[in-house]
Formats: sequence, C-alpha cells, structure tokens
Amino acid sequence: MKDQTIIESPDLQNALAQAVESTPHDRLFLLADSNVEQCVFPLITDFLDRFNPIRIILPPGEEYKNLSSLSDVWEALADGGASRKSLLINLGGGVITDLGGFAAACFKRGISFINAPTTLLAAVDAAVGGKTGVDLNGLKNEIGAFAPAKTVILSTQPFSTLPDNQMTSGFAEIVKMAMIASPKVFSSLLVAADHGRIDLRSKDFPLSDLLSFAVNEKARIVKMDPHEDGLRKILNFGHTCGHAFETLLLRRQKPVTHGEAVAHGILVALILSNLRLKADSMVIYQYHRLILRPLFSRLPLNCDDIDEIVDLMRHDKKNTDGKISFILLNGIGHPVVSSDTPEADIHAALDIYFDMVNS
Repeated sequence: MKDQTIIESPDLQNALAQAVESTPHDRLFLLADSNVEQCVFPLITDFLDRFNPIRIILPPGEEYKNLSSLSDVWEALADGGASRKSLLINLGGGVITDLGGFAAACFKRGISFINAPTTLLAAVDAAVGGKTGVDLNGLKNEIGAFAPAKTVILSTQPFSTLPDNQMTSGFAEIVKMAMIASPKVFSSLLVAADHGRIDLRSKDFPLSDLLSFAVNEKARIVKMDPHEDGLRKILNFGHTCGHAFETLLLRRQKPVTHGEAVAHGILVALILSNLRLKADSMVIYQYHRLILRPLFSRLPLNCDDIDEIVDLMRHDKKNTDGKISFILLNGIGHPVVSSDTPEADIHAALDIYFDMVNS
C-alpha cells in the first residue's frame, strides 16, 4: 500500500486547502452527514467559498452505513460529472470515511480521496490504514476494500463540536494502541488516571500528542502489513468482543459508540490473556479501576447474553475455518494472535467480565 500523507494541523480549513491543492483533480466533491454540515461547515466557510466543492450530504448514524447510502453517493458523483480524475473529500466520522472511501475506491474503478475526520475515533481508527466498507445484514464492514486515502488530515479543531461520549469513544482506541505498542505511553495514562488528570477537554491534557502517537504507530504497522496478513491483526485488540457487544446492542436498538464497545472488549481480552497466557492480572484491575469504570458506562448486557455474544464472534470476518480469533497480551506492548480461542475460555472470560463490571 502506498504511503498516506498525514497532515497535522490545528487549522482544519488550511489543512484542507493544502491537501486539495497538492492533489491534481478536475472536479471536487465533499461527502459529509447533516450533523457535520451543521456543526463543522461553519469552521471551514472560507474553504467552502474558495473551492466550492459539490456537496453530498447523508443522514447521520451507523444505520446509514449501508448499500443504499453507498448507491446515493455513486449517483451523486455521476450526476456531478465526476471522472477518474475527480477528488472526493470525506469530512466526518468513521461512517463517512469508511463509506466514502469505499465509494471512491469503486467509482470508475477508483478516484482519489482525502479523509478529514471530525471525530477523535475516526482520526485514530477509521481514517488511516486504508480499510473502507459498509455494513450488511447487521454485521459491521461486511463489504469493503483496502483503499488508502491520498491524504489524511489530523486536526483537533472539530473535536470541540463533539459530545463527551464521542471523545471517550476515540480515547478508547488511543488506550488500545498504547497497550499493544508502548508500555511507556500506557504507564503515563495510568499515572494520569490515578491522579484524576484525564480530561480530554483540558488544554493541559496532551491529546494532540497522543493522537499523533496513535496515528503514526498505526501507519507504521499498516505500512508493514497493508492487507492484514499478519502484524496488522494486532490492531484488533479489544475488537473481537467489542464488535459483538456493538452489534448486539445495535440490533436491540440500544446503540453504544464503537469506542465504548471496544473499551469493554479490551477488558474481556485482558481476562482471556490471564486465563490463556498467565498474563499479569494486575493489568486487568488497573485498566478496570482507572480507565474503564471512570470513563465508560456499563453496557446493558449480562450473563444471560453470553451465548448470543459468542455466536456473534463466530461471524467475525477475521476468523479462519470457523475458529474465533482474539488478540491477547503477554504483557503491555506484547500482543499475541490467538487464532483458535476455545469457546469454553471465552465463556469463562465473559463470566468474569460480567462479575467485574456489574459488581
């Protein structure tokens, strides 16, 4: 996969202008949802006036990350006269960058696109790495392709428009990256949490530095394994159970943010790491006490849901031959791929998880 250009800037519209000017194109399109149109467009009025992109606006929400919305984007591109030399800006959260990236990858067999994430979660997770796609039959990202954005813009400016749960959602992915890649960063997070200094809105909290760390670490891993054949699998730490939590609650019309589901999935993965690899149990309790419990709400699930949760894990596209794959930790910074995790161990880990979070 080609290297992605990453622009880090406190000024979103200047970064957008820089990205557009450095990418040759005939027509310019901008994909966003109605929330971004209302909250973020006022931050980039000069850019919109200067470049006048053809705007494609979708309804907000994961439920619109589907084939119907994808078709709407393709039709809008066609109606706007897009060619193979056109450029699409995906301005929004993970739904927009995933769906828009897939639309661009397929339209006329591929047009260039820029990802400008407006949520912390999208900046850390969806915008970088080249994974694109839409949901199908209630399963996340069931249809998609590996297609990297030409440029990814990292700007904390639009985060000021986010509700608190969207900020913590993105923070979960930063914590995940620290746990799989940097004992030093994870230790610093624990110290900050223990002293009550994790305030994602505070100017004193090093959010930009943590975002830069997480994104550049992900870019490094993706460059070595662009199609998730080996090393890149470690980025799924916390996601096997997290996606099951997220999917089940979406089906029950009790949706939670992706990061909230992953934060809980991390606890399950840590418990499994202790059961299967004898990893230090202290990490389980530190993570639960200092990060999960203070920052994330309990999920509306209990032990009666375990069979359904495990069944959803069986459908995870990262599995092979029907065997449930987990990313476990031998220690902070030492992830291990467990490609055949016994379901008995998963049941045991979920039992312990529910005892901990519901106590």
